[in-house]
Amino acid sequence: MANHKATKKDTRQVAKRRERNRYYGKTTRNAIRDITSTDAKDASEKLPSVESMIDKLAKRGVIHRNKAANLKSKLAKKINTAKAAK
Repeated sequence: MANHKATKKDTRQVAKRRERNRYYGKTTRNAIRDITSTDAKDASEKLPSVESMIDKLAKRGVIHRNKAANLKSKLAKKINTAKAAK
């Protein structure tokens, strides 16, 4: 365990950040799961908010920016094919 005052504070900060990052990551994963399970019209309306969540994760450094781009691309492609199928 840490003995220095600054190291103890750093440990507390890291734990707080980890919890926050896990919360945002899980919330975004749930939003992605929900958007893929709904119909195309509803999903296309929710797409901008989910893309915004993904961008925020990349900006915070929770996920890599290329992963964010891949997620957004896959979501858009899935929704567009679902719209075209109708």
